[in-house]
Amino acid sequence: MSQAPLAPDELERYARHIVLPEVGGAGQQALKRARVLVIGAGGLGSPIILYLAAAGVGTIGIADDDIVSLSNLQRQVLHGTADVGRSKLDSAADAVAGINPHVTVVPHALRLDMATGTAIVAGYDLVIDGSDNFATRYAMADLCEAAETPLVTAAVNRFSGSLTVLKPYATGADGRRNPGYRDLFPEAPPAGMVPSCAEAGILGATTGVLGTLAASEAIKLICGMGEPLVGRFLMVDLLTMRIEEIRYRRPKTG
Repeated sequence: MSQAPLAPDELERYARHIVLPEVGGAGQQALKRARVLVIGAGGLGSPIILYLAAAGVGTIGIADDDIVSLSNLQRQVLHGTADVGRSKLDSAADAVAGINPHVTVVPHALRLDMATGTAIVAGYDLVIDGSDNFATRYAMADLCEAAETPLVTAAVNRFSGSLTVLKPYATGADGRRNPGYRDLFPEAPPAGMVPSCAEAGILGATTGVLGTLAASEAIKLICGMGEPLVGRFLMVDLLTMRIEEIRYRRPKTG
């Protein structure tokens, strides 16, 4: 793959990345070439999009069909008071442009599902799911597995959140296929079992922590560094400031 040249102002902008041996010039060029789709421009999507833009991800697709409301602003830091009533896609595009003019935002004004998502997912190298419902999470997991596209998926509730990376089409070091989303969550909980943020509340910083962690996993995947959370389910509780990890695997067959 051809290298994406970095302009002089980009070399200065990303200087603190480039001096990291794990990133370097090659990693920064990979970030510039990358096409990342973010599902949701809300609580999780806000820090995800902001940090991807600051990191120099060249193309950020954003899927969202909502408008900014006043109750969003306590956690959705991508948007400001003046954005209330605006499309979140328009507000997000303006925020990204203000952070980094080298980043292209591609808006997708819809809720992705199995019917609408196939062609869209095919246009990206990596997907980050910051949606707020199980239907979208399962759909994105299925779409990304079919497209053989890495998926970073995060969720939050009140003071806690979780995160994992899915590459179920690939084989792990043990020779077994990596696990998929249904190996972690075989079935969605019954309707009404998990209250929404509107019903249960959400600490704004919870979305900031989990969204930032999701962005870091995406950057690791793009740059080919570190150990992504494949087969590892990270749980963060901000009330106790406890971080735990569960390892999960694909069941053996035959």
